[in-house]
Amino acid sequence: MTGKGQLLYKKAKSRIPGGTQLLSKRPELHLPEQWPSYYSRAKGVDVWDLDGNHYVDMSFNGVGASILGAGDPDVDAAVKAAIDNGSMSTLNCPEEVELAELLCELHPWAEMVRYARGGGEALAVAVRIARAFTGRDLIAFSGYHGWHDWYLAANLAEESALDGHLLPGLEPKGVPRGLLGTSMPFRYNHIEELETIVAEHGSALAAIVIEPVRRNDPAPGYLEGVRNYADRTGAVLIVDEVSAGFRMNTGGAHLLYGLTPDMAVFAKSMSNGYPMAAVIGKAGIMEAAQSTFISSTYWTERIGPSAAIATILKHRREDVANHLIDTGKSIQEGWRQAADSVGLKVDIGGIPPVSHIAFQYEESQALSTLFTQLMLERGFLAAKAFYATYAHTGNHVDSYLSAVREVFPILVQTVDEGSVAARLKGPVAHTGFHRLT
Repeated sequence: MTGKGQLLYKKAKSRIPGGTQLLSKRPELHLPEQWPSYYSRAKGVDVWDLDGNHYVDMSFNGVGASILGAGDPDVDAAVKAAIDNGSMSTLNCPEEVELAELLCELHPWAEMVRYARGGGEALAVAVRIARAFTGRDLIAFSGYHGWHDWYLAANLAEESALDGHLLPGLEPKGVPRGLLGTSMPFRYNHIEELETIVAEHGSALAAIVIEPVRRNDPAPGYLEGVRNYADRTGAVLIVDEVSAGFRMNTGGAHLLYGLTPDMAVFAKSMSNGYPMAAVIGKAGIMEAAQSTFISSTYWTERIGPSAAIATILKHRREDVANHLIDTGKSIQEGWRQAADSVGLKVDIGGIPPVSHIAFQYEESQALSTLFTQLMLERGFLAAKAFYATYAHTGNHVDSYLSAVREVFPILVQTVDEGSVAARLKGPVAHTGFHRLT
């Protein structure tokens, strides 16, 4: 731990509980004691750390937020104009109406919009509105939906209830025990698990919350089945588009699958790295927001809506979604060919713009850590996932895959020799939520 970033992170852990504000940005999840940890500058997919080292980001790209690439000139210009004209006032900014019109244009089933500035809080807003509208308490859900009490309450009943939904080990400490039994998970593409929940609790369900797609496409009849159970029970169907939205089209992925929800939630990529989130929905349901208290000063600032408008318009104008899909397909095929050529056992999946690779070995986590270490030595931020951006070019893909073809034979060799741990320069990366010391 000799770099400026590693030393600063060591200090951060004494001042910031958990070291970072976002679990996914913890260095322990990627390359403990070696990950650069902090950036001094980012542009497109180029990142410079505090020591001036340059890397090409072939990993998470702002954890999925920088869909156009960091510091996109069109979005930044809109933000600078918003700053020049004043980002906050006693009056409301007109951009929030313009953005509402744009979101409803992209999603003709939706009629009204409310805003937040982060995905987790926007999901909490959506759940509150659904409960206000139905007068019910219980939530059935599939997938990952943030850090708020309504979601983590699932782990009050069973500590591992959320393990299959993203990160294992999420603790419900601090979540009131009174919320026990109010949130019930079911696995994506397992409609029979939702059926069981409906059979026991259907009349008390306020909402069914799902991601339209995660690692795999929806199985035939799955989304239709979810919609049917929502209709039968009177529950509000909420689609969480925080991760999937704007990856495969301009708008929500649910549009591609022919699903008409009652509400949908967006964040991350809708504003290319500037804080912004939106809850859209049918008017009759959204009006319930007026019967409960949902309000925050910084939901009225000007930068977020300005960034979102500029991002969405560019996304549509430049056909960004097809670029993301093509780039992701190239990465997946490159991984596959490189692995096949040396006999490396891997599992490759995910929608192309959010591709995943897993090493199929007993010591897979150590092998993933070694992959990140070796790729970092070659100038790439690399991990088990690749989030495509509009700033990724063919040259970026080619140079990255060239490095992959160098690294994969080393991985095979270390497995054959039983020397994976010996090749690591630090600890094995964490696999989920861990308390840091």
